[in-house]
Amino acid sequence: MPKLLLLIPLTTLLWAQADRPGRKWTTLERMEPAHLEAVHQARLNFAKSRQPVIPIGVYRDYRAVMHVHAEDSEHTKGTRAEVLAGAKEAGIQAVFFTDHRGPKPDTWRGVKDGVLFLPGSEDDHQLRFPVPDMLKFLSHVEERLDMPSDGFHGMEIYNRHADQTDESEFNKYFEAAGKDSAAWSKLVDAQKRYPDEVFNAAQDYWPAIFARWDKELEKRVFTGIAANDSHKNQIYQGTVFDPYAVSFLSAVTHILARELTESALRQSLKEGRVYVAHDWLADPAGFAFVATNNLGVYQIGDSIPLFQDAKLTAMLPLAAKLKLIHNGKVVSEASGTKLEHKAREPGYYRLEAWLEVDGELRPWIYSNPIYVAATSNLKLPAGEISENVEVRRDIEYVAGAPEDAAKHKLDIYIPKGKTNVPVFVFIHGGAWKQGDRSQYTALGNRLAREGIAVVVPSYRLAPKNLHPAQIDDVRAAFRWTVAHLGEFGGDPARIYVGGHSAGGHLSSLLALTEPGIRGVASLSGVYDVTSIDSVFTGDLAVRKAASPINHIKPGAPPFTITYCQWDYLALPQQAEQFAVALKEAGVKVNLVYIPNESHISEIVNISKELDPTLRAVLETLTEPRPTEPRP
Repeated sequence: MPKLLLLIPLTTLLWAQADRPGRKWTTLERMEPAHLEAVHQARLNFAKSRQPVIPIGVYRDYRAVMHVHAEDSEHTKGTRAEVLAGAKEAGIQAVFFTDHRGPKPDTWRGVKDGVLFLPGSEDDHQLRFPVPDMLKFLSHVEERLDMPSDGFHGMEIYNRHADQTDESEFNKYFEAAGKDSAAWSKLVDAQKRYPDEVFNAAQDYWPAIFARWDKELEKRVFTGIAANDSHKNQIYQGTVFDPYAVSFLSAVTHILARELTESALRQSLKEGRVYVAHDWLADPAGFAFVATNNLGVYQIGDSIPLFQDAKLTAMLPLAAKLKLIHNGKVVSEASGTKLEHKAREPGYYRLEAWLEVDGELRPWIYSNPIYVAATSNLKLPAGEISENVEVRRDIEYVAGAPEDAAKHKLDIYIPKGKTNVPVFVFIHGGAWKQGDRSQYTALGNRLAREGIAVVVPSYRLAPKNLHPAQIDDVRAAFRWTVAHLGEFGGDPARIYVGGHSAGGHLSSLLALTEPGIRGVASLSGVYDVTSIDSVFTGDLAVRKAASPINHIKPGAPPFTITYCQWDYLALPQQAEQFAVALKEAGVKVNLVYIPNESHISEIVNISKELDPTLRAVLETLTEPRPTEPRP
């Protein structure tokens, strides 16, 4: 008789007898050839109908498997070499080993043949990853729903073991097949033709496990992970029913991280930057669950302030049934590739995606939450002027129509008593439609305290004045600065430009088309405006000409480019692409990632003493004069 299932007494699992959402067929019915073929065809159709999704945010999606065994007990037949081979076959990038009572001294750690391995252990209903510090998750929650959670970072929200705990009829089916050569031959043939469909025939969604998770999420971040519980121990008469590659794709823990390193993955696991997916059904790559407001874009695991415009959005590469869950209750549903929901209350919001397969709804994706906070701690800086700073306001830099007079003026922040100082022409943001020089007193004062003269012009705004009005005004303000910098102690050899958001676009376009600029500090800028027709009207050629990325050439001034953890949509990707294009042209580039800041807070907090954006700007503006030797 084949020993294929690791069952525990059903008396401990009475909760598992509840209705299983989405089910139409029993597991035995799912094992029938017609149903196996129907599921297989559905998977093929999913693969054909997937649509590319534009990357969002600052993280990459790494496929990881957790709760993996190899060479650590008599119950495990697989080897670590086979785990590596299975990971590569399944496209898995990180494997979290969980040796029984481990980790064992010889458990792999580090990168092997492109796959990252992390050592850990499984014991006493917990997964532990003790190096370099303790990372713990509740395991086999289906066996004990009331396990204490103090000291744990999260829990298994899916474990294949749970799917097998109430499969007594399925177990009898295997027992009978093992005694009948013809029946066994059909079963082996089905496994060879449909390995994923057979392995996942018992796959379910367990409301009791998710209810336990929801209770934990009410209190704190509590990361939900998938447990493959991979052993490669379901072997009978030479047939392997749980090869590693199949087991791995059954349930993938997708970790959103900046890089594929042990420290980055562990940090994301602690912060809940994770979603779980049954990748065998369909590739979820491109899935995004984000929250947006006027401050920026927030991702899974983040906390967003509850402003009036706070909105939650889910985007998928494949049409599915989507459920948005707020504090344990479904508050919005949609069918398709997108769900949008205005957040009206604080709390945690998580998302589930289900696929229609062979007349059933099967769970596909479970996201960890985005947290909506009741308040924001963002405070506008004081507009005070330091004793060693002089301000000259409302200087006209170009003559124009009388109705534009207020926007054709600039303010200058001057270090008192200093000469030959660097000059920084700072261009404000506001989507080319709003903003004014008067909002940047704190920035001008802060840089002037460091011995830098700061020129902040206003410029005409859209939609009343469309492109090229903005860049024409910025160019006029820059040329005025060149002509008059001696009046405020400026050094003609050290004229820098920069700006934030739309100002990053304008300052970059200026620097790539105007001579005499020593360097650029572009903060969360826009470098490709071909899709923005509300400001850059005209044909595509006009918008291409307005895009800094299309003006890159050798000999351009050095660039410092920043982007934030919670920046606006597409801006991190634009920053990276712009930096790559500059480097390819031989231009010096410093690409700076700013953690724990939104698109708006980056510029609001720039006057703080230890602000990372401020440090990046100062490094740009305090380079030695061209005639001075570099240290």
